[in-house]
Amino acid sequence: MAAVICGSLAFDTIMTFEGRFADQILPDQLHILNVSFLVPGLRRDFGGCAGNIAYSLNALGGTALPMATLGSDGADYLERMRMLGISTEFVRQLDDTFTAQAMIMNDVDNNQITAFHPGAMQQAHLTKIAAREDIRVGIIAPDGREAMLQHAEQFAAAGIPFVFDPGQGLPMFDGEALKHFVDLASWVVVNDYEGKMLSQRTGWSLAEISKRVRGLVVTLAAEGCEVWIDGEREHVPGVTPTAVVEPTGCGDAWRGALLFGLEKEWPLAQCAALGNRIGALKIAQRGPQNYQIDLKALGL
Repeated sequence: MAAVICGSLAFDTIMTFEGRFADQILPDQLHILNVSFLVPGLRRDFGGCAGNIAYSLNALGGTALPMATLGSDGADYLERMRMLGISTEFVRQLDDTFTAQAMIMNDVDNNQITAFHPGAMQQAHLTKIAAREDIRVGIIAPDGREAMLQHAEQFAAAGIPFVFDPGQGLPMFDGEALKHFVDLASWVVVNDYEGKMLSQRTGWSLAEISKRVRGLVVTLAAEGCEVWIDGEREHVPGVTPTAVVEPTGCGDAWRGALLFGLEKEWPLAQCAALGNRIGALKIAQRGPQNYQIDLKALGL
């Protein structure tokens, strides 16, 4: 069975600053901020939430159907997905715009500063979701605003259970829109900061949100995550990585594992535990799609 992954396909330009952002920014001078960071390390990776999630799910042996939009410069990305065995059935390529671009700068503490150009992602709503026998689950990951709104409605109309995981796209929506997403979704996933924003904007506590869906997960980085079901919270411990190299794509690696478990109808805490393990694998490698998964070591 397959998972439809609504989100971005992007090129990530990742830079490494060998100091700490906090040492370069004067808190009392933020109103005239003008800083420059020397970045000796620079590379370009395949990225975007849909691509990264599809990579994780595919590596675990699941069937990923990314639904996303590329620009005129996206031929290399299409070829990469086909080489990996990831379906491009729902990937649209546009000739009049660039593929989404993320400019990501990390410091020695793994803090990040990101600039994002949406490009072709802004037209992701042109691709529609419809019911199909082989599609068991879906996810709304960060994407164009209209795409997130329309795809949530289409998942619900098609009877496809889906995860609402707005990530960095959450600030685009007011409380009423977020309430509607929650009411359409089967599961909600946020990190701890996003969870606070979601609660603030909807006026619902995490316990209340969890009673409106099958389950809510709040990810806590190295601390693991909290799984909320019907108002009850369970902590799922984090996994210590072999090395902490780069955080870019860790959340998406986790999402791919979540979808793998949901496809198999695992309990939500079991899905989250696998997510924690895959996130630990990813953080030990540079780039969002360069880690390898040993299925035997995972018992899969």
